[in-house]
Amino acid sequence: MIRFSIIGKNAQTQALDTLVNNISQLGTRDISSINAQQYPYLRVSLRTIDTARGTPWNLRSWRLTGQPVPEGAIAPNLLWLFTDTVTQGEPQQNRVAFKNVSAQPFDSLLATRWVIDRNNVRHVIPTPRRRPLPAGDTLQFSSSIDTRQLSGNNQFWLEVNPNNDQPKQFHFNNLVTRPFFVRADSLAPTLDVTFDGIHILDNDIVSATPLIKARLRDQSSWILLTDTAVMQVQVRFPNGQIRRFYFAGDTLKFYPPAASAPTNNNEAVVDFLPDFRQDGTYELIIQGKDQSDNPAGKLSYRVSFRVINAAQVSELLNYPNPFTTSTAFVFTLTGRELPDYFKIEILTVTGKIIREIGLTELGPIRIGRNITQFKWDGTDQYGQPVANGVYLYRAVISKRGTKVATNTDLNGGSSWQNKGYGTIYLMR
Repeated sequence: MIRFSIIGKNAQTQALDTLVNNISQLGTRDISSINAQQYPYLRVSLRTIDTARGTPWNLRSWRLTGQPVPEGAIAPNLLWLFTDTVTQGEPQQNRVAFKNVSAQPFDSLLATRWVIDRNNVRHVIPTPRRRPLPAGDTLQFSSSIDTRQLSGNNQFWLEVNPNNDQPKQFHFNNLVTRPFFVRADSLAPTLDVTFDGIHILDNDIVSATPLIKARLRDQSSWILLTDTAVMQVQVRFPNGQIRRFYFAGDTLKFYPPAASAPTNNNEAVVDFLPDFRQDGTYELIIQGKDQSDNPAGKLSYRVSFRVINAAQVSELLNYPNPFTTSTAFVFTLTGRELPDYFKIEILTVTGKIIREIGLTELGPIRIGRNITQFKWDGTDQYGQPVANGVYLYRAVISKRGTKVATNTDLNGGSSWQNKGYGTIYLMR
């Protein structure tokens, strides 16, 4: 009597289960019905009995035939690219080859990739299923990892055919891991604020409708200032109330960097276009930070400024006074917008105009304090030198055909002025 049994080792329970029992005929037996994933290892049990002669059967040969499953392996000898140190925000690049080293093809291959960060948090990298892999062929697995949230030490993992997605002979050669370091973005950005293109001082007079431009510049070339949250704009009104302005209309506009990463021009610009209809002292408060929450300074940017809606010119002075070679004019403009017409007249004490200085000669002017680019050198309208002595000057200004008042009393006025006229002393 002869009896064969086939025993399988259960992959989950590790128990030995009899799968086929009491095979009594010699020959070929089909075992394709046995689940190879559930029973990856098999053994054969032979039991023989000879009651007549007492001589057991001798097994001449035992042969397992069939089609083996494919086998593949990570092949860094064929392709291996790995950046082990990057700057925060800079993509971490990696690439490795996987080769089918068997005579059987793989179906479409599945792989998983993930990163374990410094806090032992797992970040899964989406990896689509790849094409089928014929015998002897090679696939490339590559990824570009976003490092904006991965500062410090990290561990990269790649596993091909995870959880035995398809039959394969071995699994130990399907896994690769490698550490990499991300240099943290720790440099603070810089904030620059101008009113109508000018850096003002505390309590300067500005237009009632100024263009306030805030520029936030960061040294990071990879983490761009693309979020409106990098700047917060507030204004303290003359009554003490603080109001925050939001990027929801035309008053506050946000312009992210024009270039894409990496760039050496990582600058975000905010245009603030308020309309201050109430006279008084205001305070601008701007908080800036980069995308990594590094603040632009320990304290918020603050500057006080004054608004006077009435269109007038005041504190019209010349400096130096007395002068010998040349003198410039200093004045303060108030109002909601620049005048259409502006000139300074220089007169004799008898009222004769000897020199008119138009806007083109004076140079650019603005609402607030102005120092003219023009300097009077003591010559008349024809370029001829005038005599030493005392001269008068005044400003003639109009807006839409209406004359703008000259106010000599702002900030206490000036001892050099009387009823809109100033006095120049020429001493050569």
